[in-house]
Amino acid sequence: MTTLRQLYRHCVEQLETIYDPQEAESLSMWLLEELLSVKRFDILKDIEIQHLPDNFDQVLEQLLQKKPIQYIFEKAPFYGRDFYVNENVLIPRNETEELVHLIIQENKELNLRVLDIGTGSGCIPISLALEIPSSKVFALDISELALEVAQRNANTLEANIELHKIDILAEDIPVRDLDIIVSNPPYVCESEKNLMHDNVLQYEPHLALFVTDQDPLQFYRIIATKAKSNLKPGGKLYFEINEALGIATRNLLESLGYQDVKVLQDLNGKDRMVKANIKS
Repeated sequence: MTTLRQLYRHCVEQLETIYDPQEAESLSMWLLEELLSVKRFDILKDIEIQHLPDNFDQVLEQLLQKKPIQYIFEKAPFYGRDFYVNENVLIPRNETEELVHLIIQENKELNLRVLDIGTGSGCIPISLALEIPSSKVFALDISELALEVAQRNANTLEANIELHKIDILAEDIPVRDLDIIVSNPPYVCESEKNLMHDNVLQYEPHLALFVTDQDPLQFYRIIATKAKSNLKPGGKLYFEINEALGIATRNLLESLGYQDVKVLQDLNGKDRMVKANIKS
């Protein structure tokens, strides 16, 4: 009879063939927690497993094919909540949680009007709508399939957000008098593909990831330019950015007339956020 400890070690050993040890351990733990409904401390005990779920080997094989576990189980944690995800949206990242937390901490006023551009799973606007409950929150995306994911999450988490299908590069922002515009747009240069993990390149939507090396700040320039007509005087702009382009993004926003432009570091000390104000 197999014990939880033995099964955990088996999974780790299998996954260590393609993942580093820490990630193999994390994935193995997630796999057991999800499929066997056990907790971390259960694995320390030699509890015998009566039977394995029918899909256990299939899920392990998908992980060995580098499919992200969030897509396998169709959920990802973000800011204390589980979000539904599939391969039409990016998997929410820790840096984006930090961006959401920054916005929440800096904006305590009531009745804020907030817009997220390139919303994907809806993790940013839904979190803001729930954490700043007096706010009116809007979100845009070019992908109809991504908007379906965002709407599903809004329904499940009971968040009141208004979604619009918009190509921000070609169309105007449909909402005016905004206090905050936030965006985590595509910012990975094509030349950086060789630095990315296979599980990202093979499974996550390239539309939401990549920009050309010739114009890596395209989305920032267009969003910031259009935002000037849609933000209230004194309104704020928040971006997640490519860690290598912090100074360039700051210079761009200053050249467009934004004030108090600041590049902010994430918990790993990397330039990952920019914030700016429009003139009062």
